[in-house]
Amino acid sequence: MNMGPCIHIFDDRREMTEFLLRRWRQIALECIERKSLFVAALSGGTTPAYFYRALASARDALPWDKTHLFLVDERCVPFSDDDSNYGIIRSLLTEGLNIPEGNIHAIKADGLSPSKAAEAYEAELKDFFSLKGEEVPVFDFIGLGIGADGHTASLFPGSPEAEEPLVPEKNRIAVAVRREDIKHPRISLTLTVINNAANVVFIVTGKNKAAIVKRVAEERDQGFPASRVEPLNGTLTFVLDADAASMLK
Repeated sequence: MNMGPCIHIFDDRREMTEFLLRRWRQIALECIERKSLFVAALSGGTTPAYFYRALASARDALPWDKTHLFLVDERCVPFSDDDSNYGIIRSLLTEGLNIPEGNIHAIKADGLSPSKAAEAYEAELKDFFSLKGEEVPVFDFIGLGIGADGHTASLFPGSPEAEEPLVPEKNRIAVAVRREDIKHPRISLTLTVINNAANVVFIVTGKNKAAIVKRVAEERDQGFPASRVEPLNGTLTFVLDADAASMLK
């Protein structure tokens, strides 16, 4: 049962990163002991960079051979493009890790139409998780950010993709997102998948995010996709620096 979010506030990024690293290690080791596998989905962007570097530095202390990494979302660009989430995660985290290449699951969005890329990613997820019918993946860990407009993953306010969980017959896993106000079309996991995860963690920093953090974490304003992240049987955690948390009561 969803018991509501847990909010952790840190004075500096070092403490914040150390907390995230401990949390990752705890979840990973528990999952591997229980089912010999740990499966996470990560977001791109600059905010989690410190965390990814910390994970990379712990390469000898974590069971990477039993860890599988997926992407929460991706822009339809080559992996070499500066806007590629996979490119960011590769440069900050996976390069140099002792992780099998087959354990890193990129969204192959270059050279395909956005809808075909979403279908291909959905097919890969169904195959990996051995899903049948309308079953949905259960990620052990999903890391998210929050945009100043209240979007998360590539699910934006007012977009039909962000309303998808309200339509059970459209039990999609990955969707294509096209908007005039974004530079590239994107592929994103749906809220159905995010809300089926065991552990969902928002990582947010900066005073420019304080207002939206209040609307999402404290007021749970359902007008924002980030507020609709409510794991059905998992935990929801906000990891904030003092600036991002500055408007919370």
